[in-house]
Amino acid sequence: MAQYEPTIGMEVHTELKTRSKMFCRCANGQGMETKANVHVCHVCTGQPGAMPVPNREAIEAVQKVGLALNCALRFHSKFDRQNYFNPELPKGYQISQFDEPFCEHGTMEIDGKPFSITRIHLEEDTGKLTHPDGTDYTLVDYNRAGLPLMELVTEPDFSTAKTARAFCQKLRQTLRYLDVSDADMEKGQMRCEVNISLHEVGADRLSGTKVEVKNINSFKSVERAIEFEIKRQTEALEHGEKIVQETRGWDENRNATVSQRKKESAHDYRYVPEPDIAPFDFTGDTI
Repeated sequence: MAQYEPTIGMEVHTELKTRSKMFCRCANGQGMETKANVHVCHVCTGQPGAMPVPNREAIEAVQKVGLALNCALRFHSKFDRQNYFNPELPKGYQISQFDEPFCEHGTMEIDGKPFSITRIHLEEDTGKLTHPDGTDYTLVDYNRAGLPLMELVTEPDFSTAKTARAFCQKLRQTLRYLDVSDADMEKGQMRCEVNISLHEVGADRLSGTKVEVKNINSFKSVERAIEFEIKRQTEALEHGEKIVQETRGWDENRNATVSQRKKESAHDYRYVPEPDIAPFDFTGDTI
C-alpha cells in the first residue's frame, strides 16, 4: 500500500488596528460593543457614486509587517477589484490586490528553519451575517465591512500540523509587537486558512490535489484541522477514491472538516485594476 506525505500552505487574514476603515472615515470599531450597522457610510455600504480613499495608516502597517518578515516591498503597487457575489459584500466586488501586492518574497524562521512567504497584500473586510435562533432569515451587519484586512500567503513549505500552528503563533506575536493588530482569534481579528494536499512518498510534493479549510478560529484548531485532513485524505486514497479540489469548513463541535463548495480559481474572480484609486509609487526614503 502506498505511503503518503502532506504538503501544507497557510493563508492568514488579519484585521489591522487603524483609527478608521480602509477606504472611508468610519470608525474602525474593533472591540466596541455597538449595535449593528452603526459604523457605516455611503462608501463602505457601496452606495452608487461613492468614491474610496485609501487609508495611509493601513498601507504603512502592511509595509511594516513586510519589513519585519524579510519581504521585498514594491515601489509600484495598486489595488484591484475582485468580483464575486456575497450578501456580506455590498458593492458586489471587493477591493483587494492581485498582481502587485505591497510586499512579497519574505521568510519567517521556526526552530531555525526558514519558511517562505509568497506575498502580503491589503484588502477590505466584508460584513457579517447573523442567523437568529428560531428564525428562517439572515441579518447583515456592515460594521465590519471595509475594515483594513491584511492577507499573508505562504509557500506550501509545511509538512506537519505542529509547525503550521507554530508559524501562526509566531505571526501573531510579530503583529502584536509591531502594534498593527491585536490579532485576537476569538474575536475574528485573525483568521487562518489551511491548504493541504497529499502525495505519495518520493513523488513530486505538489502532485496532490489541494483542499482548502476555512473557519479556523484558534491555534489548536489549526493543528486539529490539518491532522483531520491528513487522516481523511489518506483513508480516501487508500480506498481508491479521488480527492476533489474544494473548500471545506472546520466544525469545532464535531472536530471535523465539512465540504462547503468547489474551489474557485483566481480567473473566476475576474480581477481588474481598481479604477477609482490611482496606483502607488513609493520612494526609497519612504521605505
